[in-house]
Amino acid sequence: MTEPQIYLNGFELTDAQSMAVRVAITRFHQEMGDADALGDDSHDRQMVKAYRERLNEVLIMMSS
Repeated sequence: MTEPQIYLNGFELTDAQSMAVRVAITRFHQEMGDADALGDDSHDRQMVKAYRERLNEVLIMMSS
């Protein structure tokens, strides 16, 4: 797999750094897979849903 080009504050990450970011985002996305990952009230579930949606968008961009 070719790692995505990621820039932070104008600096391009190395392939190894980009891999670390991709793996961290993937892992967080997996952790948020449980509907009550942040708690069991409606706000917590809304936050989990929002995190998963945004993380999914980023993962799609990273794989393009």
